[in-house]
Amino acid sequence: MREGRPTPDVVVVGAGVFGAWTAFHLQRAGVRTLLVDAWEPGHARASSAGESRIIRSGYGARRLYTHWAWEALAQWKHWQEVWGVELYHRLGALWLFAREDDYARASQATLRQEGIPVETIAPDELPKRFPQLSPEGIGLAYLEPEGGALLAERSVQAVVKAFLASGGRWHLGRVEPPVQAGADRLEEIPLADGTRLAAGSFVFACGPWLPQMFPATLGTFIRVTRQDVFWFGVPAGDTRFSAGTPESGSLPVWLTEEFYGIPALAGQGFKIADTGLGPPFDPTMGERIPADAAARQARAYLAQRFPAMKYAPLLRAHVCQYESTRDGHLLIDRNPAWENVWLVGGGSGHGFKLGPKVGQVVASLVTGETPFDSAPLDFARGGQGRPVPPEELRLRPRPAGETQKPAY
Repeated sequence: MREGRPTPDVVVVGAGVFGAWTAFHLQRAGVRTLLVDAWEPGHARASSAGESRIIRSGYGARRLYTHWAWEALAQWKHWQEVWGVELYHRLGALWLFAREDDYARASQATLRQEGIPVETIAPDELPKRFPQLSPEGIGLAYLEPEGGALLAERSVQAVVKAFLASGGRWHLGRVEPPVQAGADRLEEIPLADGTRLAAGSFVFACGPWLPQMFPATLGTFIRVTRQDVFWFGVPAGDTRFSAGTPESGSLPVWLTEEFYGIPALAGQGFKIADTGLGPPFDPTMGERIPADAAARQARAYLAQRFPAMKYAPLLRAHVCQYESTRDGHLLIDRNPAWENVWLVGGGSGHGFKLGPKVGQVVASLVTGETPFDSAPLDFARGGQGRPVPPEELRLRPRPAGETQKPAY
């Protein structure tokens, strides 16, 4: 630490959406907080990087996430107004299903239980509401009018800027895996340049680097996979595939079990990506060159679902990563070795939207003021794809061979 600077109460490692919001909420609570990352906020390797992320509240029967997503959206709206920077675009979120299944039924029921607007759309109504979309193979659709898209990189940078403006501190440096045997509490963490950072508590929210930081604890608990994302050019002078409100007839963000997409936002092109998990990926050294096969699959789906985009040119592509837990749930728990070390991650491709609420929850846990009367989303769980009420977050192990519904 630099001489003359007081030791922070908490060091947060990782300036992605979870780490940035955790640091912000801690600092607002009067906790002296230092935020550390190996690169600048919103850097290209981060899971929180890139142009945009979907925000929606449908989570099947997982009511906890529906509740958190809705509360997080309220925070996104509030703080963008306070900061004077646009982060959230209300585009609507359109879900498309081949048939009415348990997930679709549970999502709509849970949304209504939480008082969140949702509208069921019959397949034969889709061409009237959204003529740019082919209803082929769609057996059920529903719309979340308050869903939409978040500007990802801009959002993370805005949160960090607000954190610093409130008195928080920033340190650029690569944290090494902490080693301190035979102690109940961690006293300091080492950096690659020889610096050592001391604090009362530590929060590791370093996304895809979390398993590398704690290989014995998280090496098999979280897997990091490569994900290819593509942006196609919309037809000239055609606003049907550009961002607008759900009432305007513009295409909302859309989600299926195979692909998801975001209409052209700020002139950046029509975004589409596969919902499935890709191959293992090294977030530091992995080459971010899009795969030809993935591009062909995205183009084929685009032509099927949005016929006017059949010959759309590919404008750009990006390789990012998911860091997924075995069951798709987040990880929010103490490190088993140290009582003052918290691990936060496992966004599993759906965590970005939850950032403000996750940061609020983690900050409250670190300070001892938990916002709900339950355990965190901890290691003692495996997931069953069933309801997760706040009073029961410690889930039973997943049966061998059970698959996870794609997260997005």
